[in-house]
Amino acid sequence: MQNHLLAALPEKITERLFPHLELILMPLGDVIYESGGLLQHFYFPTTSIVSLHYLMENGASAEIAGVGNEGVLGVSLFMGGDSTPSLATVQTAGYSYRLKKRILMEEFNRTGGRRCGVLHNLMLRYTQALMTQISQTAVCNRHHSIEQQLCRWLLLTLDRLPSHDLTMTQELIAGMLGVRREGITEAAGKLQRNGLISYRRGHITVLDRAGLEANTCECYAVVKQEFRRLLHEAKKL
Repeated sequence: MQNHLLAALPEKITERLFPHLELILMPLGDVIYESGGLLQHFYFPTTSIVSLHYLMENGASAEIAGVGNEGVLGVSLFMGGDSTPSLATVQTAGYSYRLKKRILMEEFNRTGGRRCGVLHNLMLRYTQALMTQISQTAVCNRHHSIEQQLCRWLLLTLDRLPSHDLTMTQELIAGMLGVRREGITEAAGKLQRNGLISYRRGHITVLDRAGLEANTCECYAVVKQEFRRLLHEAKKL
């Protein structure tokens, strides 16, 4: 029940799905699926966070969205496709529930009765929230400063974790945001001097969350509000 989507499902659906859920370890850096590869499972993260990247022909990439305990990996399966152009890698190590594609699709495609509509509507609402995150990330990367982007990224990551500590190198964050490492070093240094974060190699501790929220752009609030609306509407299903 640590995954918010699974927790939002009614009891009749969970009784059918939960026996098929497999709790798996998601090590840092693991590739969950390759760009263009066939998807065989859905993943419902609990304590792990997965980063979705778009991979360019020259090997460069940037994060287009993150998925943690608020969501699911594999939306292209119930949207009509068996593959996706994005690359999914584990950004924060932890656990996730894995579910075979066939099991969820059988439930998703059930006809008649309210039990069909609940899962169908919940997954489509999540997809809309995910699309909002992807769109807002694109706008943020184009129009906002590296410091604002870093604040947004830190806050969205914190929302998916139980603590204020992040295991993450500046090089990895730079790869997520698609910027030079020097830009992240400068932005992180400024946040540290202002007392908002504490940074030592491979480890970031957020000291002043309110300060981060004051320094970020509107993109964080837009994404957070959309996921909050998703969960609020899910309770009505």
